[in-house]
Amino acid sequence: MQIRDLPHADPGEPDARNGGTLLLWLYRTQLGGQVKALFWGLVHTGAQATFPVPVGLAVQAVVDRSGSRLALAGGLLAVLGVLVALGDTMLHRASVTNWITAVARMQQLLARKATDMGSALTRRVASGEITAVGTGDLEKIGWLVEGVSRFGAAAVTSVGVCVALMLYQPALGLVVAAGAPVLALAVLPLLPHATRRADAQREKAGRATELASDTVAGLRVLRGIGGEDLFLDRYRTASQEQRRAAIRSARMWSLISAVQVALPGLLLVAVVWYGVHLALQGRIAVGELVTVYSAVTFLLFPLRHFEETAMAYSFARPSADRAARVLALARPTGGRITPDGPLTGDLHDPVTGLTAATGRLTAVVCGDPDAAGRLADRLGGHAPDAEPPADGPDEPGAAPPDSPSVLLGGTPLDDVPRDTARAAVLVQDKDPTLLSGTLGELLDIPASGRVEAADALAAAQCGDVLTALAQASDDASGDPGTARITERGRSLSGGQRQRLALARSLVADPEVLVLDEPTSAVDAHTEARIADGLRALRTGRTTVVLTSSPLLLDRADQVVFLRDGVLVAAAPHRELLRTCPAYRSVVTRDTEPPALPGDDRPRPAGTAARTAPIEETA
Repeated sequence: MQIRDLPHADPGEPDARNGGTLLLWLYRTQLGGQVKALFWGLVHTGAQATFPVPVGLAVQAVVDRSGSRLALAGGLLAVLGVLVALGDTMLHRASVTNWITAVARMQQLLARKATDMGSALTRRVASGEITAVGTGDLEKIGWLVEGVSRFGAAAVTSVGVCVALMLYQPALGLVVAAGAPVLALAVLPLLPHATRRADAQREKAGRATELASDTVAGLRVLRGIGGEDLFLDRYRTASQEQRRAAIRSARMWSLISAVQVALPGLLLVAVVWYGVHLALQGRIAVGELVTVYSAVTFLLFPLRHFEETAMAYSFARPSADRAARVLALARPTGGRITPDGPLTGDLHDPVTGLTAATGRLTAVVCGDPDAAGRLADRLGGHAPDAEPPADGPDEPGAAPPDSPSVLLGGTPLDDVPRDTARAAVLVQDKDPTLLSGTLGELLDIPASGRVEAADALAAAQCGDVLTALAQASDDASGDPGTARITERGRSLSGGQRQRLALARSLVADPEVLVLDEPTSAVDAHTEARIADGLRALRTGRTTVVLTSSPLLLDRADQVVFLRDGVLVAAAPHRELLRTCPAYRSVVTRDTEPPALPGDDRPRPAGTAARTAPIEETA
């Protein structure tokens, strides 16, 4: 695999049972690259390990005044120098290639998982955690992948040097062979403590980053309520906690670095002292002592590789665990039924009893925004999470994981391929995301071709948005289509972002369009015109709007009222106002909704006196 071949045609199916199996799978997927890096690592370290031989030969040649042996030593040093340079260059090239290709593979896997899970991903894993996995954690995994082959080459060469020293000079070789494993394992007891402190620093940094992001996103609101100082104090506190955690982490890593320098130095001193003692006794020659000294000096180099690899693993394993938890998330893939053609017909939810007739505009009133969001996901074929929601499995309106699928034209959406279900039903949640780019790129999406972008923008009442974008356009023509939209549309107001997102959904023109509170951030006058435009543009298409806005409800062909996740009434808006007091309470924002017939749940004192006139009026 070469960098020019990226991205991977198929990143594969990872073994995401835990971080260890994920790292092992990642290694197997690039076995060829790892073998190549190991080969060049052996060339590099093997040549370095051989340097003591010509050095010792040269010193002894000077002592013996032998010019031929000195020339031979010089030639050997030149050859080894070339091999070291070649091996180091190719090792670096192969190792960095392994790093980049492994990180690219992981990025593709995470992007595929995000696409596959959709909005369910951020309900299962915090968005900040996903960002951390896709950036810092992948860097740590890449660090380990890059160092594996270096570690293998260093291990093989170190064993070879120790064996050669024991054969060449048994007395000194035994000291080196006994001391090298101790040096290699000396820092291992310290690594778990260092890892915990590094994880604590990461957590504090994530908290500070989250506060900063929230402050920037809500700066306009904070200024309106005078809350800048409060959030500044919170960020200052979080920043100081991060600083203290970083200092504690740095202290531990400083201790590890000190151990890495001190212990090999002690071994070198011991070998030199013992070697000089042997040389004075005449048991070894000066050249032999220089050779052993040079070999021990070389061993300090692979020992640093051992410690670096141990550090890389201590960081990469928790990062791989976090990545594995994200990659292990799954939802039903469908595919048991292959429709003969596009899915059409009535949209029916067996759990709530809701039925949205084909080709009509159906409004749904839930009263609970969270319940409305869960219903929107269900209508889009997004099955409930396998785990209960964080606020409890008995939450009102929450469908159990094994609940029956939503039906479109009698076909369960859970049983068809996901691409087919998503092509048939498009869900726009209450907080849609605008990607950075131009307006033209925003509206350049897979669509039926029946709705022009200009018509969708007009129906969504985006005239003022187009004017603002035209004024901000870098193009001298003032074309709003070339104007840049910043990340998440932060340069636009909430209402402008909401209307652009609605226009994008209208351009897609799916068979079924589900909108969750599409006009919550616009004024009443604009909302009324959006309701008219939506009804006109979606003629002949099934549209479901989850809202409690009277302006939208009045323009719907049918209004469905749900309470505690169960259908209570279904009729036009004005008829429900006359016949259903509970519905009227939700729509008119009454804080004490009247009891439904047969509802004997305890109510606060004074409720009956307040609701009695409403019941009589009804």
